Amino acid sequence: MILFDTDVLIDVALDRQPYSTLATELMERVERSAEGASIAWHSVSNFYYIVSGERGDALARASIAQLIRVVTVAATKTEDVRFAMELPMADFEDAMQVAAARACDARIIVTRNVRDYANSPIPAAHPSEALADFI
Repeated sequence: MILFDTDVLIDVALDRQPYSTLATELMERVERSAEGASIAWHSVSNFYYIVSGERGDALARASIAQLIRVVTVAATKTEDVRFAMELPMADFEDAMQVAAARACDARIIVTRNVRDYANSPIPAAHPSEALADFI
């Protein structure tokens, strides 16, 4: 199981070059693989906020509908928020990503901001690294 950070999801939805090419290819490989992928619950609202601001409500909702055909939303609880609060990470949103990854037993967090996860107990990988893992 892998967990996609919000930045990768937005790269695909908004076709943010040069990042979207690798992210889209990785999503397609995940869709065909048996491994599976998840996203954090809060990623859905962050994704909606950014995509709807750029492309409107209808596209944001359609993108979310497409996304949840490919990934599951990690089931998290209050204890996961407590876990995130205790992580030695500067960005609390990143700590919440780690808590979601832990909740769904993800082996990696796929993100363009790998250095932000230096103190994460779950390793982070750039989309290019994750893609190489699927080859």
